[in-house]
Formats: sequence, C-alpha cells, structure tokens
Amino acid sequence: MKQYLASTVVAALAVAGAASAQTAATVSTDLNVRSGPGVQHGVIGAIGTDQEVSVIGCIDSANWCQVSSGTLEGWAYGDYLNVRAGDEVVSLYPNRETVGVTIIQAPVEDPTTAQDTAVGGLGGAAMGALIGGPIGAVAGAAIGGASGAAATEEPTTEVTAYVTSNAVEPIYLDGEVVVGAGVPETVTIYDIPDQPDYRYAQINGQTVLISPQDRQIIHIYR
Repeated sequence: MKQYLASTVVAALAVAGAASAQTAATVSTDLNVRSGPGVQHGVIGAIGTDQEVSVIGCIDSANWCQVSSGTLEGWAYGDYLNVRAGDEVVSLYPNRETVGVTIIQAPVEDPTTAQDTAVGGLGGAAMGALIGGPIGAVAGAAIGGASGAAATEEPTTEVTAYVTSNAVEPIYLDGEVVVGAGVPETVTIYDIPDQPDYRYAQINGQTVLISPQDRQIIHIYR
C-alpha cells in the first residue's frame, strides 16, 4: 500500500510539473488554430490579436506549436506567438531555446486521412513562403515587408458574395495565412468584377482578399 501511494504521489507530481512547464504567450495577430501542425490540416478556430494562450510545446523541426485557449486546443504557427524574455517581447519560435519552451514530437498522422497537399494537387503552382513578421514591423521573414498585423476594412457584401460563390484553384504555401502577409509573385491572384482595389485567392484552405498594389492579404474569410 505504501509503495502504491508513493507511486501515486510521484505520478501526480509529474503531471503537475508538465502542466507548469507550459509557456504563456500572446498572439500578435488574428491567428488560425489548426487540427494538426501544418497548413494541410483544417482550421478549427482562431485566436484574436493580443489574446493570451498556453503553449503546450513546439516541434523543434517545424514552426508549429501546440496551444490551448479556453476550450480551444490545437496547433498555431509559432512566429505569431509572442513571449516576454527579460525586458523584451520576442517571437516565441525563433527564441524557443532562450524561453525554455517544451520541445514535443509531431503527432503521427494516418496517411489514409491526412489531407494531400502534394505539388500534383496544386495545379503546377510552386510551394512558396507566406510569412509575416511576428511583432509589428520587427525583423522577420516577411514577404513584401508584411507585418502580419495590418489594418483592414470589412469588404462590401458585393465583394463577399462574388469571392465566396466563385471558387478558384486552391494553393498551399509554407507558413500561415494572416492579414498583412505577402503573397508571392508566383501565385495567381484573381480579379473581382468592378472592384479594382481587390484581388482574391484560396490559400491554405481559406479564401483571402489581396491588395493588387503590394500583394498583401487584407481580409480572410473564416
């Protein structure tokens, strides 16, 4: 009996230690939460700008972290999770060793159920980078200087009706779809009749509005 109780106490302490190892972070822009670590996985929710989340851990070989916020638990792109390191606020994933975030293994996927994003399914469009800077305009791998937190106005009902009823060829890119991220020149963006200020595309499973002037995402349909 004593040995059983001792084992129970050790197990309880281990669970408590795992829980306390979670890292608190804030989200730098409205951010998708996906069912798995990658854009091939479906969006199960979103976390709003400046909302706090618990980071369960990050995959060392890929820029994805498992997070929880209230009843929502899934995977988010690590560049848009910010943490405090001393007196500075920094992007979590590039600073994961300094911050001491838990490193976890990527879940094993069932090949019969995982969504296929092979190049053959992209209509010949090249896989590219869709990455915004993690904290405002602070250094990042931003395409076209995207900050990932650009202001946007709500599109008109006419624009929404057109883009949601006229599907276009989907494309999958590395990184996450966020407002302010730049769309590579290799990706085709589509006109909207009588709307010269907008283009649109379907990227990583979501329809997005794009500014034709700088090719930055200005609205995401969730």
